[in-house]
Amino acid sequence: MDLMGMMGKLRETQQKIEETKKRLDTVLIDEQSSDSLLKVTVTANNKIKSITIDDTLLEDKDQLEDYLILVMNKAIEKATAVNQAELDAVTKVDLPSIPGMEDMFK
Repeated sequence: MDLMGMMGKLRETQQKIEETKKRLDTVLIDEQSSDSLLKVTVTANNKIKSITIDDTLLEDKDQLEDYLILVMNKAIEKATAVNQAELDAVTKVDLPSIPGMEDMFK
């Protein structure tokens, strides 16, 4: 592949990456505590969309804080995995393997 062709491919891939990132804003990840007292929804771009807290958790601040940390971390882990898989799919399909450029578009 010539240099101009490669530059065109890089621009095309960057555009696909940006389109994928926009689409990931619409992909929702739901997570909840094991007893369903706290529910969180985040996008695949790690933006919090909603938090639902059962009234019983409002009586115990420490418990609520623990629930928030646990459930938010699980939601963020799932969202990050979806995000990474989607972006990896775009870059692996379109880009030639060039040593040292694997993480350039992330």
